[in-house]
Amino acid sequence: MSQTTDIVDFTKIDNLSALLSARVDRSPGAIAYRRYDESSADWGTLTWEQFAAQVSRWQSALSGEGLARGDRVAIMAANSPEWAALDMAAHGLGLVVVPLYANDRAENIDLVLEDCGARLLVIGGPDQWQALAPIHDALTRLTRVVALTPLEAPASALRPTVAQDWLPATAEALRVEPVGGDALASIVYTSGTTGRPKGVMLSHRNILFNVEGVLERVQAYREDTFLSFLPLSHMLERTCGYYLPMAAGATVAYARSARQLSEDFRTIQPTVIIAVPRIFERVYTRINERMASQPLAKRVFGWKHFLHEQGRGRWSPDISIWEKLDQQLGDKIRYKLGGRLRAAVAGGAALSPEIAQFFIGLGLPILQGYGATETSPVVSNNTIEDNIPDSVGIPLRGVEVRIGERDELLTRSPSVMLGYWNNPEATAQSIDADGWFHTGDCVSIQNEHIFITGRIKEIIVLANGEKVPPGDMENAIALDKLFLQIMVLGEGRPYLTALTVLERKEYAELAEAKGLSPDIGSERHSDELQELLVQRIAYRLRDFPGYAKIRRVAVIEDPWTIENGYMTPTLKLRRANILEACGDELEWLYAGH
Repeated sequence: MSQTTDIVDFTKIDNLSALLSARVDRSPGAIAYRRYDESSADWGTLTWEQFAAQVSRWQSALSGEGLARGDRVAIMAANSPEWAALDMAAHGLGLVVVPLYANDRAENIDLVLEDCGARLLVIGGPDQWQALAPIHDALTRLTRVVALTPLEAPASALRPTVAQDWLPATAEALRVEPVGGDALASIVYTSGTTGRPKGVMLSHRNILFNVEGVLERVQAYREDTFLSFLPLSHMLERTCGYYLPMAAGATVAYARSARQLSEDFRTIQPTVIIAVPRIFERVYTRINERMASQPLAKRVFGWKHFLHEQGRGRWSPDISIWEKLDQQLGDKIRYKLGGRLRAAVAGGAALSPEIAQFFIGLGLPILQGYGATETSPVVSNNTIEDNIPDSVGIPLRGVEVRIGERDELLTRSPSVMLGYWNNPEATAQSIDADGWFHTGDCVSIQNEHIFITGRIKEIIVLANGEKVPPGDMENAIALDKLFLQIMVLGEGRPYLTALTVLERKEYAELAEAKGLSPDIGSERHSDELQELLVQRIAYRLRDFPGYAKIRRVAVIEDPWTIENGYMTPTLKLRRANILEACGDELEWLYAGH
């Protein structure tokens, strides 16, 4: 495949709307977006020029709402060209965009809308309107709700307007207001694993600086196709899977759904994807099951070859069989991901080194990085040429990092947020007087590469003073397909325990093999199941220090989900919520101590 570099001139761009204008000038007829059309049962395309025309229509409709520069508009919808069109239209008018997760809970949305004072809300359609049912009466503070797809709603003071009726058929040319780089572009609310979500204020310069920095590390080309499935409300997808392809002139294809993702991979044949570790973990589990009968392949497949190519490993005889194994297994697995994938960016949480090594050994370059919503978001990343999967790479150009007290990572750059919306106290706690953002993550730095060792607030300190990073342990345990979800406990306690949700199919097979009851509820406190679970966990933690040992396990019957409030929309555990709900299990785990 040919590779054409066509990156916009960032020295001539000071806001996000100007980014689109520059792209349209450079490649008006190139394909910007692909989206599946149900009516034709085919993938339709949208050129940059056609997309700009859509943005103009959105600008015309927004201009009729009496909105002033700096007013907030919110969007609660799945990824689509319309999502991007609203975003670009708002930026061109000097408005501030507030992205919301399409499947978030009503009370969280209510909190965000109230806090940011949004004037207008765009929703996807019936699913979002129904999800907001508990707060319909509270939506009257908005001047308008716009639905991207038709829906039935009872007459009310704020009945949703359907976008196709609200948008004019045509509009004047794209508007780009002279918005300075320091102007507020977006308020992005943190997931809120603990406490009240905070609104991260990001300027146009914050985001553009980050896009330019990432492009210097990971090349993107006009011929690239990004498959978009991580929500655009997640800053990693927004910066690297939306603004970055626009800067490079690449195409973005919107995945249909999680259920159809495998088919979309094969059809779209993406060259780049942005994903959180959970995606790779699911694929790994499926592939690993099929490779169970090929231990030799699992042991040597590609990894030694990769280390040799990176200059970090000697040649060994195992490498000589790499090509044969690659033809037997690598081609088949790469085909399932479209066959053209040249870069898979992983971020948002830690990815197990075992999983990273597995995919890299299969010729699928996973590039881990590190960042936070507050840093727009990328701070560091690995590159194809210098990829140490245990690390999160080296800082982007212009991004300073240093280690503070308690081994905390501090960073300072033009990508660091303006602050938290309506929360100067939290801003002062996070950004010190010298402009350093305190990430809350513990790290070590070796040969410029950053290695995450834990999170200050989540480090478990046992009663004997030993410190344990629960996230690393949970990632290791989750490699056993029996454990659907796992949460390690032990703060101030004499030993470690865990709460877990078991995969029901795997438990059924275990129960049959070991003579246990098929009913998890009746078996969950039995000595027999305890012994089996503790043994399997111990095997997964065999490389951890001796004090990192799980002594007891409480089995929770119902999975932790976004809907029941135990996970964030980015699939992180809400630990405080889980602990509060599992008080009885906690007492059982530490009974007698």
